[in-house]
Amino acid sequence: MRAVLAAIVVCILGWIGPAHAQSWPQRQVTIVVPFAPGGGTDIIARILAQHMQAKLGVPVVVENRAGAGGSIGTGHVARSAKDGYTVLVGTVSSNVINQFLYTKLSFDLEKDFQPVALLATLPNLLFVNPKLPAKSVGELVAYLKANDGKVNFGSSGIGTSSHLCSVMLGLASGAQMTHVPFRSTAEVLNNTLSGTIDLAIDNMSTIWPHAQAGKVRALAVTTPKRSGAAPDLPTIGETINGFEATAWQGVYVPAGTPRPVVDAISAEVKRVLELPEVVKSLKDLGAEPAPSSPEQFAQFLQLERTRWQAVVKASGAKIE
Repeated sequence: MRAVLAAIVVCILGWIGPAHAQSWPQRQVTIVVPFAPGGGTDIIARILAQHMQAKLGVPVVVENRAGAGGSIGTGHVARSAKDGYTVLVGTVSSNVINQFLYTKLSFDLEKDFQPVALLATLPNLLFVNPKLPAKSVGELVAYLKANDGKVNFGSSGIGTSSHLCSVMLGLASGAQMTHVPFRSTAEVLNNTLSGTIDLAIDNMSTIWPHAQAGKVRALAVTTPKRSGAAPDLPTIGETINGFEATAWQGVYVPAGTPRPVVDAISAEVKRVLELPEVVKSLKDLGAEPAPSSPEQFAQFLQLERTRWQAVVKASGAKIE
């Protein structure tokens, strides 16, 4: 009798798995961006949503739930139904750094989320107000040392990669700077344009068009290699040996989402990222498409946790 029951269970599970994959999606899919509209994560999420909707035949909408360095939107998805209809586009800030930065989170970034796929990797961009005399990383380091404690830098939030990259720059230069946090990359840009802040390191996809227009002065990218979108722009590491920081976006669903649904979403993300028009759009933003399996994304996250835990500790930043 036990053998018969076991066989029945296996058959039922085998039938449920394909059914989940075939039935998703039957209704609207909501992609949650845990940051304000206009930033790089929002732009990439909207590219993804547009092409998913065109293929899937159901509404795919982007919902911005900004606040607390991405923790508000991230927490919302953690508490959502485990059915694949609420998806998170997370970043190195919201889904890696925050676990080392915040002393209390209402969710566990490792236990409460299922990684689905890496979307894209991209450099942050070091840029300054054009009134600042520095025209290279070397000149900026010299300027920071000569004006120790007098220069301020903006970021898209305490503990974001934008903030911590600037902390890394300060540590490398040996100079003190004043941190002025904002809620989004768009606010960082606006305050650099107005002269409220002197410099920032933030999302290239948002900043680069304004740098090309001469509204801000781009000095370098944070990645180990130069960006294909700006091959003449050096890396910070070419001046400051060992400096490296890569921004990225990835797709998550709540832990416990049926694996066939996870696989269906992952396959759809991969399909979108391989579309020639999407590849071009991302590269125009300075981003590199980085489709991956759930397992590959999980392995990538482990490496990122090790890297950024050390940076957060060095910064001394903590948020209650």
